[in-house]
Amino acid sequence: MSGAVVACGAALIYVESMKEPPISQGSAGADRVELLRTFVRIVESGSLSAAAPHLGTTQPTVSRRLQALERTLGLVLLQRSTHGMKLTGEGERCYAHARDLIERWQAMELDLGGARDEPRGHLRVLVPHAFGQDQLMAPLTDYLRRYPEVSVEWLLHDRRPDFVAEGIDCAVQVGEVADASVVAVRLAEVPRIVAAAPGAWGDGAPPTRIEELAAMPWLALRTYYCDEVALTRADDGRRASFPIRPRLSTDSLYALCGAARAGLGACVVSAWMAAEDVRHGRLCHLLPEWEAPPLPVYLAYPHARHYPAKLRAFNAVMRAYMPTLTGMRAPTPASAGQG
Repeated sequence: MSGAVVACGAALIYVESMKEPPISQGSAGADRVELLRTFVRIVESGSLSAAAPHLGTTQPTVSRRLQALERTLGLVLLQRSTHGMKLTGEGERCYAHARDLIERWQAMELDLGGARDEPRGHLRVLVPHAFGQDQLMAPLTDYLRRYPEVSVEWLLHDRRPDFVAEGIDCAVQVGEVADASVVAVRLAEVPRIVAAAPGAWGDGAPPTRIEELAAMPWLALRTYYCDEVALTRADDGRRASFPIRPRLSTDSLYALCGAARAGLGACVVSAWMAAEDVRHGRLCHLLPEWEAPPLPVYLAYPHARHYPAKLRAFNAVMRAYMPTLTGMRAPTPASAGQG
C-alpha cells in the first residue's frame, strides 16, 4: 500500500470540532475512513459546498474534515482559489488510493454485515416527471413495502443525471442510453400512438390515410420528435414519414396531452398516457394500425465492483414490474439489457 494510504491508516486524527475531545483509538479507523470518503466526495462533486448535501452535513464541516485529512498526511491535497479548486499531485494519488480503499471497505462491510442479503440504507433515484408520478408508483410502493429498512429519495426530472456529482444511485431513463460509463438494463418498451381530440381534423370522419394525417395541425414532444413524424404499420412493417410544423412543441408529456385534449392538433404520445383519455372519448386513437417506434425504458446506474443489496433489489423489482404495467410491453429478446 502507498505511503499516503499508510499515513491515513497510521496517524491519529482529531474530530472536526475543536471543542470535542480527540477521537479514541477504538474509533479512529472508522473516522479515518470517513475523512477519506469526504475527500472522495469533494473531488467527485467539484467543490466543498456541492459535496456537503451528499454527505448529509454542512460546508464548514466538510472543510474541517478536509483540513483534518491534510494535517494527518502532512500534505496539501487541494489548491483552492476564487476560480475553483484543483488537485495537487499528492491529492491525485491520494484520491486514487482513497477510492480503492473505500470500495474495499464497503465490500467488507457488506460481506461481514450480511447486507448483501438484506437491503438497507438510502436509495436516491431519478425518474421521468410524468412516468415517475404515474406508472412507476406501483413498483416503488412494492419495493418500499418489501424492504422496510430502505428509504428512497424519488426525484422527478426529464433529463439525464450526473450520477457522481448528484449522488444518484440509479435512474429510470426513457429513450436510448448513450453513456458508456453506466450500466443500462432494458426493462420494457413504451408503445406510442397517434392521438387527437374529436374534430381536430375538421369536419367529417377521422383520417384513415397517412396523407390525411399529415395534413392535420400537429403538436410535438421535443424530447423525441420535433419536425418529422415516423410511423410503422403493425401488420406488414411498412414505414411512412412526413414533415410537420408543430403549432406547439414542448418537453412536457402532460402539456402535450393537455394541448391535444384542447383540440390544438394531433400528437404522438405514449400509449399509457393517452389510455384513459381514449377510453373516455377525450382523445381519439388515429390510424390504430400504425404506431411510432416504441421508446425503450432503462434502469441505469454507474459501473462498480460491488452493488449494494438495496440497488440490486430495486433492479429486480423494476424488471419484474415494468413489462406488466398498463401501456408497457416486454423488450424484444435481442434488445434486452444485461445486469
